[in-house]
Amino acid sequence: MAHDSKTNQETEHRPARSLGDYAGLVARGFVMGSADVVPGVSGGTMAFILGIYEELIDSIRSVARPPFWKALVGLRIGEALKAVNAGFLIALVAGILTAVLSLAKGLEWLLVNQPVYLWSFFFGLVLASVWTVSKRIPRWSPLLAIALLLGAVGAYIVVGLVPLQTPESPWYLFLSGALAICAMILPGISGSFILVLLGKYQFVLGAVNQRDFVTIAIVGAGAVVGIVSFAQVLGWLFKRYHDLAVALLTGLMVGSLRKIWPWKEVLATITDRHGALIPTIEANVLPAALNSQVFVALGLAVLGFVLVLVLDSLANQE
Repeated sequence: MAHDSKTNQETEHRPARSLGDYAGLVARGFVMGSADVVPGVSGGTMAFILGIYEELIDSIRSVARPPFWKALVGLRIGEALKAVNAGFLIALVAGILTAVLSLAKGLEWLLVNQPVYLWSFFFGLVLASVWTVSKRIPRWSPLLAIALLLGAVGAYIVVGLVPLQTPESPWYLFLSGALAICAMILPGISGSFILVLLGKYQFVLGAVNQRDFVTIAIVGAGAVVGIVSFAQVLGWLFKRYHDLAVALLTGLMVGSLRKIWPWKEVLATITDRHGALIPTIEANVLPAALNSQVFVALGLAVLGFVLVLVLDSLANQE
């Protein structure tokens, strides 16, 4: 009874929203989805910037809680939807899916043809995110600094791992979806990059572009199981150790900057099933010369940085 009472109190404290508010949530979801398409950028980072991260985690956690299932079994659909903050989740998912379906081809083209410009923009986004998210801790301590350092080192190592050539069987696609979605809601670690490490990024992106709904459904089922399970852990951390969790997640973003540095030298590649060369080991390098590409890239990085500051300012005003 105490657990149900606590859950009901959390549900009551969720904000009442107008149609305009829900339209804003769709837009936030679009930003998250746009980020998640790119290997190296996390939709969780965008959720943090946009001020909806903790509500997102709490809403996802509610799917596994007794009030939702009791209402669902009792066919009290309205009560069940309220228990999981369904309006919030539906609006976000609508924005995310719209971004994935509409931007996948364009971002895939940019990754191949203009990688420096794309990475520059996202580098600016994530760099500013480190600053804005770190401000959510009112007072830093040695313990929090250690958590930040551990997160940074962990992310730095993970994003430097070499992608694998892996099977395309349903069980592996399910597992890939579960692991990728866990990364998606972690600021600093991209769900798309986890798919790269698992050797399934281009396969899944191709399934989206070709409307291969069987593959999408298998990966999606894994994602649902993964995100509901992992949200329990994240929600517990935020409730019990809020500042420590924020410090750790900030560190993850710092470490992820290794992956999205714009200028890279390819040291090793593998050939995928279509005969295309996929970089497996890359070294971050400085630009060879101060040319127009460098100035455009710097401009895009500044644009990304300023955009985050603006979004953070707008989120704080609400």
